[in-house]
Amino acid sequence: NKVNYWTGQECRIFEKEFAEFSDTKYAVALANGTVALDVALKALDIGAGDDVIVTSRTFLASASSIVTAGANPVFADVELDSQNISRRTIEAVLTPNTKAIICVHLAGWMCDMDPIMQLAAERGIYVIEDCAQAHGAKYKGKAAGSIGHIAAWSFCQDKIMTTGGEGGMVTTNDETLWKKMWSYKDHGKSYDSIYN
Repeated sequence: NKVNYWTGQECRIFEKEFAEFSDTKYAVALANGTVALDVALKALDIGAGDDVIVTSRTFLASASSIVTAGANPVFADVELDSQNISRRTIEAVLTPNTKAIICVHLAGWMCDMDPIMQLAAERGIYVIEDCAQAHGAKYKGKAAGSIGHIAAWSFCQDKIMTTGGEGGMVTTNDETLWKKMWSYKDHGKSYDSIYN
């Protein structure tokens, strides 16, 4: 008689623990990492006419989620040493319609986030950290997923941390974004109306 146990009480505990693990205030458990990217883009109101900068050196979902949102993926080159995008490679492909950057922390090697966040602040651009391969990674002492506006995580069977098949999470320090992502995850429901 535990129909809602895994999506209810146990899931809320996991979200709280994972938010603490990633040094963020909020987390929302989801079906997989692709859904995490989809929900992140939706929460940021990314859609038709928007450009989102991403690397091609990643799993397909990092770019396909942009297309699913109705936006345009714009591919930035990677640095030779890290195989990650950087402020330099992002600036080379910025457009007037750039609304977000997806920073993929490839194989646990995080993007150089300080210059990217500075650029994002200068241009009013959102940053999504794709942490599918970065559970436990640190950048200058800061946890992966705690630097950008939203982070998307995967717990697929071949990831660093798995939930036994599929699974995903979004994390954020922004309460408004968290509430939007929670609502998208649970059929438009409000977290407060259910749990408070």
